[in-house]
Amino acid sequence: MIERILQYDKELFLFLNNLGSAAWDDFWLVVTNKFTFIPLYALLVFLIYRKLGLKYLLLLILVIAAMITFTDQITNVFKAGFERVRPCRDEDVMDLMRYIADRCGRFGFFSGHSSNSMAAAVFAGLLLRTHYKYLIFILLFWSALVAYSRIYVGVHFPLDIFFGMIFGAISGYLFYKLQGILRKRFISS
Repeated sequence: MIERILQYDKELFLFLNNLGSAAWDDFWLVVTNKFTFIPLYALLVFLIYRKLGLKYLLLLILVIAAMITFTDQITNVFKAGFERVRPCRDEDVMDLMRYIADRCGRFGFFSGHSSNSMAAAVFAGLLLRTHYKYLIFILLFWSALVAYSRIYVGVHFPLDIFFGMIFGAISGYLFYKLQGILRKRFISS
C-alpha cells in the first residue's frame, strides 16, 4: 500500500514538475529563494507593531523565532528519520524531471520551506485577522506558491510538500495559542 502511494507521488511529481518551461524558471527560482520574502516578513512585523504595539512586538519576535526554530528542527528530525531521497537524487525520476534548483539536498521528507512558510502564514494570519480580514488568505496563497516552487525546481515530491504544510499549519496554530497565553501573562498584567 505504501509503495503504491509513493509511486503515485512520483507520478504526480513528474506531471507537475514537467509542466514547467524555461520561460517561467527564473520566476520560480525567485519564489523558492528563502531571501525573496524578507520584505513580506518586514511588512508583517510593521503591521504587528502598528496594530499591537512595541511591547507586544518584542514578545512576538521571541515567539516567532521559537516557532521558526521549532519547525526547522523538527523538519530536520523527520528528514533524518525517514531518509526519503529528494526527486533530484531519486533514480526512478531524476532522468525524467526538470531540475533547475541551485542545489539538491540529501533527504526531502518533509519540506522545510513548506512547513516554515505555512507556519508563518497561519501565525500572522490569525494574529492580524481582526485588523486585516483577508490577510490570512493572501498569506495562505503565498505559502502555497512557495510550496509548489519546491516541486517546480525539482527538490520535493508532493507528499513532502503536503506534510510540510500540514505540520506548518499545526505549528503556526500552536504558536499562535502560545503567544496568547504569554500575552495574557506578561503583557496584560
